[in-house]
Amino acid sequence: MDTARTDSDDLLSELLQPLRLTGVFDSRWHVRPPWAIEGDAEESCAVLHYIVEGECWITAADQTPQRLHTGDLAVFPTGTAHRLSDRPDRQGVPLRAVLPERQPGTSGEIRIDGTGPESRLLCAGLHYDASAATGLYRALPWALVLDGSQVEREPLLRDTLRLLAAPDRPIGPGDRLITLRAFEMALVLALRPLLREFAENPASLPVLRHPGISRAMVMIATRFAEPWTIEALAKEVGMSRSAFTAAFRELVGEAPARHLTGRRMQEAARLLGETSLPQSAVPQRVGYQSAVGFHLAFRKWFGKTPGEYRSSAAHAA
Repeated sequence: MDTARTDSDDLLSELLQPLRLTGVFDSRWHVRPPWAIEGDAEESCAVLHYIVEGECWITAADQTPQRLHTGDLAVFPTGTAHRLSDRPDRQGVPLRAVLPERQPGTSGEIRIDGTGPESRLLCAGLHYDASAATGLYRALPWALVLDGSQVEREPLLRDTLRLLAAPDRPIGPGDRLITLRAFEMALVLALRPLLREFAENPASLPVLRHPGISRAMVMIATRFAEPWTIEALAKEVGMSRSAFTAAFRELVGEAPARHLTGRRMQEAARLLGETSLPQSAVPQRVGYQSAVGFHLAFRKWFGKTPGEYRSSAAHAA
């Protein structure tokens, strides 16, 4: 068995668990050259652009511009600031100038008249719970692009995008929730073929090139309830504590202790918000032997107690 490949597959599969979206703002664009729109960086927000018809360029600081055509899908997992335009060198107007109000749960429309052929886009800001974003998710490239042929090979993704982009999208009871879940599904379906490519070419994500750190992330993702210490994690992957900590911080972007805490808090929030498990049983389920220690860690992480979190989740539902 190829252990390195198996670890990569296991690690990447963690990203296929849907990030729980908390809200979506979507907009339909009808634009003719000359045009360019500058989008700000979006915190705790993935951004999606689907080219319904025509073409455009996407550009970001210190990145090579990419040209998109009809049927292509671009996903910005962490909401990197970027420009959409008819030419890569064209300076644009801020998005907030043409869409000043972009509250989750609402929709908008942009129309720019010009002399060239029209391009139509479906664009969306997908707001997610930051606590659910793993270190690997945050390490994804600034933009992930599926060309039209790749989208066509994912029929469920293709059909979901076409439905969301339709001008006569059904509106009725529960529309906001349905739209939210449809975009959530589109995000996960878009990640799947891209992550398949990462599994086949681990060098494209630095963390996957390091077998020890990759294995540690799998263990944290799947065995977080065990009583890990940093020394134990380092020993498990055959590294010294100091080398393990330094490599983990460099590749993942945070210390292993914080990454472990984040995974435990993510699961604790899920148990409190989505299940009826007694609150007293949660600490042990996520790796805490002390209820007091769990309570303090949870409050520091979320800014509220476990009980307050459960109450607010129930109220939101």
